[in-house]
Amino acid sequence: MPGIDECLQEAMRLPGARGAALVDWTSGLALGSVGESPGGDPDTTAAETAELARLAAEHRAFAPGDDADEADLPVEDLIISNRDSYHVLRFVWTSFDSSVFLHLWLARAEGNLALARIRLGEMAGRLVLG
Repeated sequence: MPGIDECLQEAMRLPGARGAALVDWTSGLALGSVGESPGGDPDTTAAETAELARLAAEHRAFAPGDDADEADLPVEDLIISNRDSYHVLRFVWTSFDSSVFLHLWLARAEGNLALARIRLGEMAGRLVLG
């Protein structure tokens, strides 16, 4: 089972990957990062993406239906697209408080959004924290 560094290196092997990070959405801190960061500052990027993750995770508008198991994450992932890239935020289930997510910054021209989403899900399932 991979740790943070191995997981982020695996994410960077995805076609079009520009940068990746593991972020705690309650504090806005990056637990690890690799590659480029939008705007050039990984700490600012972590804090900004954490705000989006927190909004999605804490608001009932994005919650699963009534038949969802309470142990499930409220949101699987967020996808933000712009003119030249995608940002995929994949929530990671943990045995403690499940407040972390993988952030992949993907170049739109070279990347494959569907493949990235599938692989991040697999990585999140294997990631060992703590």
